[in-house]
Amino acid sequence: MFRPFSAARFALVLLLVSAAPAVAAGLDAAAINDEAAPPARLPDRRQLSAFIARLEILLDRAHFSPGEIDGKLGDNAQKALRAFAEASGVPFDKAVTAELWSSLTAASDGPAIVSYTIVDADVKGPFVKRIPAKMESMKSLPALGYTSPREALAEKFHMSEALLQALNPGRKFNKAGETIAVANVVDAGNATPIARVVVDKTRQTLSTFDAAGKLLGFYPATVGSADKPTPSGALKVTAINKNPTYRYNPKYAFKGVRSKTPFTIRPGPNNPVGVIWINLSGEGYGIHGTPDPGKISKAESHGCVRLTNWDVQRVAVGVAKGTPVAFVDSATSLGAVTETR
Repeated sequence: MFRPFSAARFALVLLLVSAAPAVAAGLDAAAINDEAAPPARLPDRRQLSAFIARLEILLDRAHFSPGEIDGKLGDNAQKALRAFAEASGVPFDKAVTAELWSSLTAASDGPAIVSYTIVDADVKGPFVKRIPAKMESMKSLPALGYTSPREALAEKFHMSEALLQALNPGRKFNKAGETIAVANVVDAGNATPIARVVVDKTRQTLSTFDAAGKLLGFYPATVGSADKPTPSGALKVTAINKNPTYRYNPKYAFKGVRSKTPFTIRPGPNNPVGVIWINLSGEGYGIHGTPDPGKISKAESHGCVRLTNWDVQRVAVGVAKGTPVAFVDSATSLGAVTETR
C-alpha cells in the first residue's frame, strides 16, 4: 500500500538516493518527476532514460501497459504508446507530440516516483534461493516464491529490478522501515466489468473492452509459438484461479521436459503460470501470469496467453465466467475489433 505522498518524505528519498553514485547519470526520482515536456526525439531503445521511465509509469496508470517498467523504449512501451495515441485520437509517428503528452499526463494525477516505506510483509518471505531452470526440478519445492525482497518489491511496483536498483543505489531492500523510491503505480481496485477480451496473435497484445465497446486496457502478451500455437476464433472464460498450482501432463510434450508421468508445481509468483490462471473453454488454454515479466512478447508460450503478474491481475478482476475471448491474427484498429461469437 502506498503511504500518502509528502514533500518531506520525498525529500528524504532524494537525500538517500543521492548518498551513493547514480547507476545512470541523471536518473533519480527528481529527474523522472521533473520531465515536464517530451524531447524532440525519443531516446534510443537501449538507453536508460528518465523521460521513458515517466512515460512508462503514465502508460501503466492509464492501463496501457508497457509491461515491465524499465526506463527503456522497448517494443512493449512503443506498442502501449501507439495504442494510447490511437485510443485518444492523437497522431503518433516516432515522436511524442505536445498533444499526446498532454493527453497522457491528464490521464492520472500525482508524481511518477514516490517514496515507499518497506514493511515487514515485503521482507519476511519465505524466499526461494534459486528457481530451477527445469520444470521437473520445480516439483520438489514447497512453494515458488520470490527469490529476494528486491524481486518482490520490483514486481509490486511493476518495475524491473535493474530500474529499482538504479533509483536506490546501494540498497539491499531487506530491512523493514527503510524508505525507497518506487514507481507510483496504482493497484487494480474496483475494475469496470470487462465485456470482451481480444487477443491479437500478430501484435502479441491483449485488449479489454466494456459493454459499450470502449477500450479499458491494453497489455503486451506472449501468445503461443510455432510449435504450440494459440487457437483462432472465440473462446470463453470458464474459471479464474488465484495462486494456481501447475500440473504438467506428458501429453503436452514441452521441449526440455522429459518426464513421462504427470507432476505438480506448487503455487507462487515464480510458478510457470504466475499468480493467476484464467481458464478458457478451449482444451488446455488459459490467460496467465509469468515468473519472467521482462520476457513478455520476447519469448514463446506453450499455446496460452502470458501476461505480467500485475497485468493478469488487472484482467482477472474485470472478467467473469462466460466473458468472450476472441483470438485474431491482426487488428487494423483497436476500436474496430468486433466480438466473435
